[in-house]
Amino acid sequence: MNKHEAIYKLYPNVAYINDEVPYDKDGNVVAINVSLVDAEVAKYAYVTQRQQAYPSIVDQLDTLYHGGYDSWKASIDVVKNKYPKGAA
Repeated sequence: MNKHEAIYKLYPNVAYINDEVPYDKDGNVVAINVSLVDAEVAKYAYVTQRQQAYPSIVDQLDTLYHGGYDSWKASIDVVKNKYPKGAA
């Protein structure tokens, strides 16, 4: 989740963001709590970290084919343990 997605999630009255400033549907600036937005982004940082750390699909399928499910699961669990959900 990036900063804009977090703002839209936390502040449903935000209609658009221009130059990092959120506005409502009438063009009024919406006051936001930057710390709250940053905390929301950090809460989902594991998603990006996992995506970058997982082996490619080709490598995962190769592990599954040659090593079986348990071998594949073990390789995936290494990444999941390194980047647990919601850890910031």
